[in-house]
Amino acid sequence: MFLYLTIRPTKFLQRLLMRKTIISDTSCFIILSNIGEMELLCKVYSEVTTTPEIAKEFGEKLPEWVIVSEAKDAAYQQILQLQIGKGESSAIALALEIPNSTVILDDYKARKIANSLNLPCIGTIGVIVKAKLLGIIPSIKPILDKMKATNFRLSAELERDALLAAQEQ
Repeated sequence: MFLYLTIRPTKFLQRLLMRKTIISDTSCFIILSNIGEMELLCKVYSEVTTTPEIAKEFGEKLPEWVIVSEAKDAAYQQILQLQIGKGESSAIALALEIPNSTVILDDYKARKIANSLNLPCIGTIGVIVKAKLLGIIPSIKPILDKMKATNFRLSAELERDALLAAQEQ
């Protein structure tokens, strides 16, 4: 006689199986590093993936929770590079190969291309808003102020939209 066990996935297991891969471009690493908030990425996503091109562009040692992975389709990445930078094109190419992934992109043209390819994307500001909505930070305003003190371009409209999304206005 054989004993068969049926294992029904719990909600936790279902969430684990549906886990998104988060792929970050250089700009997110740079701005969060410059304002001393790099750990915010880890607190929001636990693990972030990037490409060797982006790691090289960043120029500093990445934290252990950042996984460096290369896109297999170099030709597709080269085609994307005709329109956008090397880092953005490598991130998009990798996201196209990894099911259920989201790309963190701040460059408008790169976001437009990602959207046209049906890739979910978020910007650094979106990461900060998500941190607030998850209760990781009490307010996005101090972080936005630190960002504005750097060379990060933050329009008044984007700041207003972020504060609204974070329920701070």
